[in-house]
Amino acid sequence: MSSIEPSAPAAPVIYSRGYVNYVIGALSVVYFINLTDRQILAILMQPIKKEMQLTDTELGFLGGIAFAIFYSILGLPIARMADKYSRVNILTICLGLWSVMTALCGLAGNFWQLLSARIGVGVGEAGASPPSHSLIADYVPVEKRATAIGLFAIGVPVGLLSGYLFGGGLEQLYGWRVAFMAIGLPGVLVGVIVKLTVEEPPRGNSQGGMKVQAETPRIMAVVRHMWAVPSFLHLSLATALQAFATYSIYQWIPSFLARSYQMSSGEIGSWLAVVMGVGGFIGTVAGGYFADILSRRDMRWQMWLPGICIFLAAPFSVGIYFSFGQTMSLVFLIIVIGLINTWLGPGLAITQTLAPVRMRAMASALLLFMLNIIGLGMGPQAVGIMSDLLRPAYGEESLRYALLLSSSFYIWSAYHFWKASQTLRDDLVKAIE
Repeated sequence: MSSIEPSAPAAPVIYSRGYVNYVIGALSVVYFINLTDRQILAILMQPIKKEMQLTDTELGFLGGIAFAIFYSILGLPIARMADKYSRVNILTICLGLWSVMTALCGLAGNFWQLLSARIGVGVGEAGASPPSHSLIADYVPVEKRATAIGLFAIGVPVGLLSGYLFGGGLEQLYGWRVAFMAIGLPGVLVGVIVKLTVEEPPRGNSQGGMKVQAETPRIMAVVRHMWAVPSFLHLSLATALQAFATYSIYQWIPSFLARSYQMSSGEIGSWLAVVMGVGGFIGTVAGGYFADILSRRDMRWQMWLPGICIFLAAPFSVGIYFSFGQTMSLVFLIIVIGLINTWLGPGLAITQTLAPVRMRAMASALLLFMLNIIGLGMGPQAVGIMSDLLRPAYGEESLRYALLLSSSFYIWSAYHFWKASQTLRDDLVKAIE
């Protein structure tokens, strides 16, 4: 940890409950745009595959590692800027960048142009979550933080809902190029609204008695400090491993439904909007709310609850891929989506609580670095490769078996949530000393 002396705590600024709720809502809208722009590629992969004659390995590269490398690596320096400068300014600049690059995906004439635009989306989205998590931590006290971040994280299911619903509908009516452009450009306007209406709170404001470091530590100092915290290290591994299977679902489930059940883009988009929206909403809100309630008895519930839910996602995943019809497959999918989203509120909130005030955005970026390099970067890519390898034996059904194999990572993830719980109480005591 940095040796820089902390400054004396400033008197906290009191914000009305209504304004705090507005800020959480506004940041959730940004997160919703983040997920919509990131995941719209999933519903458009089949028409892109046909037009550009791409393999599943190439599609996995577009949807996974090409995005994840830039998103994850640039997340750390951008988060350091957010710990030093205005988080609101950084968030709105990045929102404008990724929105424009999403629209440019619709102008791509070949694989390499589409790849370049997707990289641009990743660069912009690197500045989305860490500043938002840090802002919420300064608006909301510790005992309500998992609920608040759970509400913020509603942007995940709503973003997926929007991407699948509008992406599928627009593609069916106007083609995949118009879908990219129509989804991307509204984010620029939202960025202007956020800039004009969201106030930058003082660092450590929700914990007014805390001393705040006068200067922002360097990236490697944050890495050394946070990875020396056992519960954070295991939390990072747990979220990364569940993301391996989760991003594989997000990226490939539309293609699975098209190939195995011959559903159209519009039909897939409509069904997945319901599945992702309802399942994700319930899981995200319930995870944050019940983690706060249960942790009043024992803080380890912040890790136990998501660990149990993610463990249960593994057997339910079998039902997705081996049901006898599309209806039962979608029923199992909605259950899995609910279970795997429970970690968002408690996991992101605990990260902010374990991190010193001047490290909060970078701690969030470090967690997301692990999650996205292993989950987003490797998950969809691995499924694409496995699908191509299994194609000689299983034909169009190869994707079914590749996705089933990826779901085994939920069991491994649950183990690390349990390991994180073992040291959580001691680590939280050290964090507030």
